[in-house]
Amino acid sequence: MVTYNPKDWFTLIIQFHKSDTFRQLFFSLVCIGLYSAVVVFLENHYFPIITKNPTVMHSILGFVLSMLLVFRTNSAYDRWWEGRKIWGSTVNNSRNLSLKLSAIIADQKTRLELKHLIINHIFSFKNHLRDKEIPEEFTPTESISLDDFSSANHKPNRIAKALYTKINELYLNKQLTNEHLIILNEELKSFTDNCGACERIKNTPIPYSYNIFLKKMIFLYIMSLPIFFATEFGYITVAISVIVLYVFASIELIAEEIEDPFGEDDNDLPINDICNKIKTNLNEILN
Repeated sequence: MVTYNPKDWFTLIIQFHKSDTFRQLFFSLVCIGLYSAVVVFLENHYFPIITKNPTVMHSILGFVLSMLLVFRTNSAYDRWWEGRKIWGSTVNNSRNLSLKLSAIIADQKTRLELKHLIINHIFSFKNHLRDKEIPEEFTPTESISLDDFSSANHKPNRIAKALYTKINELYLNKQLTNEHLIILNEELKSFTDNCGACERIKNTPIPYSYNIFLKKMIFLYIMSLPIFFATEFGYITVAISVIVLYVFASIELIAEEIEDPFGEDDNDLPINDICNKIKTNLNEILN
């Protein structure tokens, strides 16, 4: 995720970051500019289209298309923000569980194993959402080895199982009481709940029909715009077409990027930083 100062207007205006949509749309902007210039030339010299108020229809269509893009952007941002709330809940629950375990468990060796299990779950959760496996981020414990972890199909579930098994072992050894299990259950359960909530966001994209319809509407609107604007605005139509395409297509590109907030794009959630923060907190609490 890109960190920046939202109050520094001048820098944000002149900056062309690698995530800026202008870079991604540059070729399309050049093409629509050339296309608009050709249309204006042909209409002004060979095929004039004389109509009354030629820009009215496009003004209405532009308003409707803007409303569709607003809905599209809001839907994508809702997914991004929900993902951020889920990871915020993961941070809080891992801290709460660690604080409770540090107060209940006296044996340092047991504390360290529980700490490693929780950290393993957090990092496996992150990599699971990214369809990756990073063995270097896994710490083997008595409850789960690297081979067990690597062979698991759903790695967060495998570590959650090892964590529950360890808690049950402590209960059978009389290191935990029934009251302790009740106190710890909410945070233990939340790890799987949060994982499932993020999977729901990741595996349920914007409906295909809506997505493809919006792209077609943007394409048809931009391609027809020079035809109706050429007689009234002349070669200024080229600039109008380029600007309108940049605005509409940029909104769609941004929505596409943030609707899956768990990747490694510049505008995705800073999950790496969140996981490292959790690891630092747990080292401080349970060491």
